[in-house]
Amino acid sequence: MIRVLVVDDQALVRAGVTLLLRTAGEDVVGEAADGHEAVQLAQRLHPEVILMDLRMPRVDGIEATRRITALLPACHVVMLTTFDDDAEVYGALQAGAAGYLLKDGPAEAMVDAVHRAARGEPLLAPTVLSRVLARALEAHSATHSPDQDTRAQDSLTQREREVLALVGAGRSNAEIAQELHLGVTTVKSHVGAVTHKLGLRNRVQAAVIAHRLGLVDDSFQPTTGRP
Repeated sequence: MIRVLVVDDQALVRAGVTLLLRTAGEDVVGEAADGHEAVQLAQRLHPEVILMDLRMPRVDGIEATRRITALLPACHVVMLTTFDDDAEVYGALQAGAAGYLLKDGPAEAMVDAVHRAARGEPLLAPTVLSRVLARALEAHSATHSPDQDTRAQDSLTQREREVLALVGAGRSNAEIAQELHLGVTTVKSHVGAVTHKLGLRNRVQAAVIAHRLGLVDDSFQPTTGRP
């Protein structure tokens, strides 16, 4: 059972999401109607996952996510919205969101998102994944030199580079464990080491680095040059 906080400015949406999650056996610990209330409740209730609406009064979802991830690094925020604008998606990821779902998706996708977020796995709607990555790579290129990227790669062990390549390819922890013949707990430890060494907030940012380093090709497959 995963502790979830539901944040949306529409009471009907909150009620529907809460009912869906509780029916699936999750523990919805609270509901918030805007970002300001979400920050307050997150600090008091310590949810594992927050389903966060993007556009809300007072404090929007991006700013609320930025505040919450700074205060509660172990909390995973999934943006839940009807919008798929690239700038907003990228802004949410920069703020520390672990993933992004469109509200018009299937109900089971929301439950799956909660479980994947709780495991620390990335979640992006397939319709926006490639566009967001392209934007992130462009921004990274503008602020990081090739030498910085090389030094970043040199700070990783061979196994950490292997894991980073598979994170960049969109593999889950379980899939990485199977491919590298490791335990899932060991994979989690390697992912944590990679994000710590590279100063990253989440696996989406790790995927950007993997692509930037050439560990993953444009079709989201590990390159033949992967260690």
